[in-house]
Amino acid sequence: MFEWLGSTSWSVALHESRYVFLVVLMIHVLTVSVFVGMAVMIDLRLLGRTIVHVPASQVVSCLLPWSRAGFVVMLVTGMLLFYAAPLARYENVFFRLKMLAVALAVINIWVFRRTAYRRVGEWDVDPVPPRGVRIAAAISLLLLAIIITAGRMMAYQAYWFG
Repeated sequence: MFEWLGSTSWSVALHESRYVFLVVLMIHVLTVSVFVGMAVMIDLRLLGRTIVHVPASQVVSCLLPWSRAGFVVMLVTGMLLFYAAPLARYENVFFRLKMLAVALAVINIWVFRRTAYRRVGEWDVDPVPPRGVRIAAAISLLLLAIIITAGRMMAYQAYWFG
């Protein structure tokens, strides 16, 4: 299936394009920066490490729209980058690790929003939120680091694995 997808005219045109592929890649990297930057600020507040004088819900409500926008554009450009060379991406161990980390990050956010964040009123103004909130934030930071590192390492699979 990935061989067929990679041989479609649009995939070949995107992969062989002198500028379009690079523009998509640039937008992907920039929106990863927006997404991760906002997520890190939220996570650091949830860890009680920064912006502790501002209620957590206010930090989340101010930064989450930017994080979501970054995530959506990052997702779209990421799918285009995958589409440009689907077989090469699929066979790349770092791509698989990145996708696993993205999936786990989404699950972490979903669980956090369905559990601890529903009780934000109980800990909103506390400089250091409860342990469960801090654990979710720490997991998020770890997964973000894996996503960035694996994404960067995708270009070096041959170096690591010959």
